[in-house]
Amino acid sequence: MKALIIGATGATGKDLLEQLLKDEAFDSVEIFVRREVRCESPKLTVHIVDFDKMEDWKNMLSGDVLFSCLGTTLRAAGSKEAQWKVDYTYQLEAAKAARENGVATYVLVSSIGASTKAKFFYTRMKGTLDEEVSRLGFPRCFIIRPPSLIRKNSDRIGEKAGLAGLKALNAIGLLRAFRPLSTEDLAAAMIRLAKSGEDGVRIVEAESIPATT
Repeated sequence: MKALIIGATGATGKDLLEQLLKDEAFDSVEIFVRREVRCESPKLTVHIVDFDKMEDWKNMLSGDVLFSCLGTTLRAAGSKEAQWKVDYTYQLEAAKAARENGVATYVLVSSIGASTKAKFFYTRMKGTLDEEVSRLGFPRCFIIRPPSLIRKNSDRIGEKAGLAGLKALNAIGLLRAFRPLSTEDLAAAMIRLAKSGEDGVRIVEAESIPATT
């Protein structure tokens, strides 16, 4: 199979790329990034692209499966409008292009609590994207809504504190649906779904994602 990734430089994307390059079911992997990446493999093709000019490269989004894990934080983006562009517009346009090019399987990283009726901007944005991509007609469309993620070597103090609190509550049987999940486990779940051959649109909620690490 030929895999395509947008968001390959983020925490989940890096683990996904690493696992795909080791997986014999995938004979080639193409990533679409804004800058060079330090990764070498005979299976890997790196495309340096401008996401604001997708018309220039959308024809390259052709293969068997598109993994979409592009995203940013409000703090990094600087505004809700800028975050919407990255998390919603870029991903939706890439999904549209992939479907037009005949990609049959689509795997999207969404968020726990994603809903068009959500109170909070982030989960409402994710829910809106979920609905839009589910209507694009992919024969196989998987939307994964993970809980808080455990990122390797994270230096975000707030993230570490929040994860520690969740783990403590999980240990006494509380908030199990919100248990933190490693990005390695999330990447593994994405690959399993892509290889499952299951048809239709499937939303995978946080509590259904197996944690092994």
